[in-house]
Amino acid sequence: MGNTDNTTIWFKDDYSLKEINARGKDTLVEHVEIIVTEIGPDFLEGTMPVDKRTVQPARILHGGASCVLAESLGSIAANMVIDPTKYIAVGQSIIANHLRPAPEVATVKGKAKILHLGKKSQVWDIEITNEEDKLICSSRLTMAIIPKFK
Repeated sequence: MGNTDNTTIWFKDDYSLKEINARGKDTLVEHVEIIVTEIGPDFLEGTMPVDKRTVQPARILHGGASCVLAESLGSIAANMVIDPTKYIAVGQSIIANHLRPAPEVATVKGKAKILHLGKKSQVWDIEITNEEDKLICSSRLTMAIIPKFK
């Protein structure tokens, strides 16, 4: 890792929310309006609206949309830990437990925290909560670290 003061897990010390959110332009992240809202020393947080793009026919958050939020936050975080000139982190496996519904009028928040930080793989724990901080979905994301495409 490039960070030398050991206060964070990030490759560089000066990631900005603007820079991180700009990387989602013209992607699924932008389409469902996922916004990274906080960078902590060992976590990344973001939000996603529960609206017509992210609900199931019962008008509650779709489980697949929860997985999109979880994998997006975990993937963004995973790529912030590695040297982007040499490697890319790609999703390998996601497990999600959907614990309670979120109504269409809500916004959900996801928090990705590192569980395993290896040279060839990473494991992230992502908890998605509602506006009352009640757990909606608990996810575990495994990322493969591969050489950057030429």
